[in-house]
Amino acid sequence: MADPIKVSIIIPVKPGGEVRALARLHAVDYSYEEWEVIVAEGCSPSRQRNQAAAQASGNILYFLDDDSQVSPGFLKRAVQHYADPKVASVGGPSLTPDTDTILQHAFGMTFTSMLGGGGMRNRYRRIGEVRSTGDQELILCNLSFRREVFLGNGGFDERLYPNEENELMERIRRAGGLLIHDPDLAVFRSHRPTFNAFCRQLFTYGRGRGEQTVISGVVKPITLIPSFFLLYLLLTPFVNKPVYYLPLLCYLIAVVAFAVWGAVRGEGRLRAATLLPFLFPLFHICYGAGVIRGLILPRFKKPNTAVSGVTVRRVKEFGMRNSECGM
Repeated sequence: MADPIKVSIIIPVKPGGEVRALARLHAVDYSYEEWEVIVAEGCSPSRQRNQAAAQASGNILYFLDDDSQVSPGFLKRAVQHYADPKVASVGGPSLTPDTDTILQHAFGMTFTSMLGGGGMRNRYRRIGEVRSTGDQELILCNLSFRREVFLGNGGFDERLYPNEENELMERIRRAGGLLIHDPDLAVFRSHRPTFNAFCRQLFTYGRGRGEQTVISGVVKPITLIPSFFLLYLLLTPFVNKPVYYLPLLCYLIAVVAFAVWGAVRGEGRLRAATLLPFLFPLFHICYGAGVIRGLILPRFKKPNTAVSGVTVRRVKEFGMRNSECGM
């Protein structure tokens, strides 16, 4: 009989921050002897995850965010995929909770739309079957790695945040490791609560993509489209030829079309869908600006004399009873 697979759940959090993910872990349907929970406090999520991984004892490292809401069977579902020794990483989508506001559901619709999330939209929706994939379908708030593969590849590049998982998965995939997307291995996470927070999120995502491009030297043309769109918009006041505005007209038609489609498939959230014509351009402009910033002024090229410390603590160890742990 095969030895049980032990899992180390790793959750980074800001100093003094609340770890809301712990509440759902009480109900996990997995042998209580075979999993642990490690919380890493600090101001550098990549470093926090790496230091927690170095101290973890599980065969599988499962990364959650501090607000990831898991289902009881998520560990059993993830672990079964590692029966194939070629599988290096397994993850699933991050879905919008029903309790989110209309604005938050509108943000979620932009991420799940082809016009918004594009090839990464499956990170935010449950669709299809279990499949081998690339980094575009996997998201770090709900992602596991075989520990030996993670450590053998040096873990996350600490110069990156976000996009540290994308850079690592690209290296693993090129080395022959399999990445698995399981649509039913889902967590629920609320979207940003305000327009300002949404804009900052997209700018940060874009900046991370730009910085990843500088580090890897691999340019994915599709990720540059929002940046070219932003540059195009900035040039429009200086061009008087009507033909120059034809791409903008096509874009506006696409925005309306995808907004209507969002209303049709919005499962009764018509009010959220009415915000899409405003959110799609906001999405592209903020993300595009972030990519440009990351390409031109990557943060890791600036001197950083203040190295943030990381505090790693176990809130549940292998074999601990509920009464013994802080969950």
